[in-house]
Amino acid sequence: MNKDQVKGTAEKVKGKANEAVGKMTGDTSQQVKGQIQQGVGEARKQWGDAKEEVKKDNQR
Repeated sequence: MNKDQVKGTAEKVKGKANEAVGKMTGDTSQQVKGQIQQGVGEARKQWGDAKEEVKKDNQR
């Protein structure tokens, strides 16, 4: 597991929390912020996953 995978997962968790808070408080902008954070986190995690795959392929 590399730092992009870890940071991406952390960003997704923060995004889920922001979205949940936005839903509970009725704050649409908070919900949207959470959704965006989740998307950014997923993209970073996928980037980290791709880097790991390349690393594995190069070790073979």
